[in-house]
Amino acid sequence: MISGNFLAYAIAAPLVMAFVVNLVGRARGYLVAPLALLSLGVSTLCSLLLLARVLREGPESYTMGGWQPPWGIELVVDPLSGLMLVLVAAIALIATWSAGASVRQEMEGREHVFFTLYLILVSGLLALTVTGDAFNLYVMLEITAITTYGLIAMGRERAALASFNYIIMGTIGACFYLLGVGYLYILTGSLNMADIGRILPELYGGAAVATAFAFMLVGMWVKMAFFPLHGWLPNAYTYAPSGTSVLIAPLMTKVSVYLMIRIMFTIFSPEYTFFQHAGVQHLIVWASALAIIVASSLALAQTEFKKMLTYIIVAEVGYMVGGVWLANEPGMTGAVLHIVNDALMTLCLFLAASAVVFRQGSCRFEDFRGLYRTMPLTMAAFTVGAFSMIGVPPTAGFFSKWYLILGGIEAGQWAYVAALVFSSLVNAVLFFRIIEIAFFNGEDEHGHGHHGAPLRHEAPGALVQPLVLTAVALIVVGLASGVLVDSIIRPALQWLQ
Repeated sequence: MISGNFLAYAIAAPLVMAFVVNLVGRARGYLVAPLALLSLGVSTLCSLLLLARVLREGPESYTMGGWQPPWGIELVVDPLSGLMLVLVAAIALIATWSAGASVRQEMEGREHVFFTLYLILVSGLLALTVTGDAFNLYVMLEITAITTYGLIAMGRERAALASFNYIIMGTIGACFYLLGVGYLYILTGSLNMADIGRILPELYGGAAVATAFAFMLVGMWVKMAFFPLHGWLPNAYTYAPSGTSVLIAPLMTKVSVYLMIRIMFTIFSPEYTFFQHAGVQHLIVWASALAIIVASSLALAQTEFKKMLTYIIVAEVGYMVGGVWLANEPGMTGAVLHIVNDALMTLCLFLAASAVVFRQGSCRFEDFRGLYRTMPLTMAAFTVGAFSMIGVPPTAGFFSKWYLILGGIEAGQWAYVAALVFSSLVNAVLFFRIIEIAFFNGEDEHGHGHHGAPLRHEAPGALVQPLVLTAVALIVVGLASGVLVDSIIRPALQWLQ
């Protein structure tokens, strides 16, 4: 009985705890973060057990309220959605571990409001990964978007304006997606993804199907900040509170890329996506290459660490979109592996940014001066995250880039391959510039600090511990990439097709 409801527990635990936190947190703020951690621990454990069962026994389907598909809402867990479920729950657990300290510093007295929205957002992201209903996907998109708007607006300086810009762009993206769903419902009379996928092949070739496909893709591209639809992202992630950015930066764009894959393969099909509009496929790979080059170049112009990271995220979206649209196995494998790796890399670097902001008050490049002496653990973990983002073996980032480059070579997409190499070189310049400031600047000619041996001044353990854990995970996942690909990603792609 219990094992049959792992999915329900994984999604419901943070949702129920959001209600509890809002009630209890008003009087006992010190309980808020531990309660949030408890609920996300339950979600992570249930997700892991569910993924293990799906890999062993095959996909599972859940129906809501006793209404059978295609009429009722269906939740589907196959190896790919199971992997995403684990990724979202685990990243949220680690991010929450660090969020408590920064939230107490940045918004004392409002912890219960923050974590109420935060837990609803996580519950929505978990539901997004497993929904088998096209309209329910729209509902979950809006739940995650509305909570994210609120969480970003709780930041300082230009956070409210950044949130307003995000509302406008997010609404436009949601409208495009909903229009696509409307077209499909008119054509098929169904909202269930698998049912639409069964009916659609009879209608291929019609302009209405192509219009629905285009609307849904554009909606997802706005949500994932695919260049040139990325304008909302840099300010939103830069001015958000640290507790918000460590959750949304690793997950929001990655979940959107996963949803694009789900639309392309479950609602439509590889034959329709890649072969009926072959010119479009080449155009999107070229657009991905352009996105990587432009976003990496824009990152070079930044002087604030978090804003630099946001442009790197935009470039990474180009990596994943291009990998999917290469339409070959290495490209798809690299794209899915990069979803996992980029979530970990982004989490590691935003956790480092959160620790620096906690001690220095901001995260401009000059704030890193001498940090290898005063915050050695933070900077050691930062270095691992930076090396992974550049693609230095044996960190995780190297292996997904390797698959993406192989996919690009196999597809003959040399512009995309050149863009990946260019972006890696730019990342090396960006991160070694910060490493130089943090390691060499602030020393006198004898190699010592101005006041003798410097005092260590690390951020609290609640910020440093998850950062170090994530850095270790980047090396472990990198060394275990072959196992991850063979045991989860390749079976996931087989079920997807």
